[in-house]
Amino acid sequence: MKEVIISTEAVNSYGTRVLTSGIDLEQFKRNPVLLWMHRRAFDGQSMPIGKIDNLRVEEGKLIGTPIFDQNDEFARKIESKWESGFLRMASAALEPTEVNPDPALALEGQTRATVTRCKLIEVSIVDIGGNDEALQLCGADGKQLKLAAGEDAPTLPLLKLNEPKPAPENEPGEGEEINNNNKIIKTAMNKDQLILLGLPEDASDEQVTAALQLMKTKADSAETLQLASVTQYVDQAIADRKILAAQREHYIKLGKAAGAEMLADTFKAMPGQQKPTDTLNLNKQSAPGAGEQPKKYTKLSEVPQSELIALRKDQPAEYMRLYKEEYGVDCPPLSE
Repeated sequence: MKEVIISTEAVNSYGTRVLTSGIDLEQFKRNPVLLWMHRRAFDGQSMPIGKIDNLRVEEGKLIGTPIFDQNDEFARKIESKWESGFLRMASAALEPTEVNPDPALALEGQTRATVTRCKLIEVSIVDIGGNDEALQLCGADGKQLKLAAGEDAPTLPLLKLNEPKPAPENEPGEGEEINNNNKIIKTAMNKDQLILLGLPEDASDEQVTAALQLMKTKADSAETLQLASVTQYVDQAIADRKILAAQREHYIKLGKAAGAEMLADTFKAMPGQQKPTDTLNLNKQSAPGAGEQPKKYTKLSEVPQSELIALRKDQPAEYMRLYKEEYGVDCPPLSE
């Protein structure tokens, strides 16, 4: 059984951090519930998928072992992905009881007050952790606090950074000011830009910075998921012997440029593994009779499945031409 790091004292994507020494574990130990994606209900039914065993703190990290409910089909599916390494993260639902806005407690990149005391309510297996709103802090009213920039989070105020000291030799111009590193930053953003960031018109520089950081985090997460899907499709195509292992990087690049769905459609159009006898039979069936002219196609998807193998083997140049007409990119070298 694989253990998991539930929480650390690092700065999370919301600009705050939680002191591990201040997490109250007593209530959770009496009810060590394990959920999926912080959901307390699924299809109208209560949906815990297991429990956390061996909960402990080591070197500032909260660690535990997920134990999955073997009588729950959905829980067994999550366990399978967990043990196979397709799911690797957990997220803590915490109820803050004390926060401290003292900048002396802040680490580099932190924009919100430090959570110095809190209660652990539940632990969830998640697909993406605190970098994509998987880490949830629950207030005393039981409602989730959305810690993205622009959201109301009175229990976790923004830090009040020291007033910047402008460098005499580098005076700011109109609509600019000097930040703590004596670099000029723009403070004037139009109303539409602030609305797109989910911020009020009087948003502070700290709120703008936090919003932009969150936007970048989400973009990075989306790119990671896209690459994971592309890689999965490519590896499956190799397993199905539709492409060679040596072509793996080519198709990964193609998927990143064209998208995972387009790549999946590309592989669907490719013939699967065939027995030598099946190939001979298909070649006989697809060969034109005496006096017949081979049919001309304009793109690969027009070629019947029964003719693809023969076309690929006997007319490689035509196959590569149709491939490019279909997908707009050169066909990789054909396997023998």
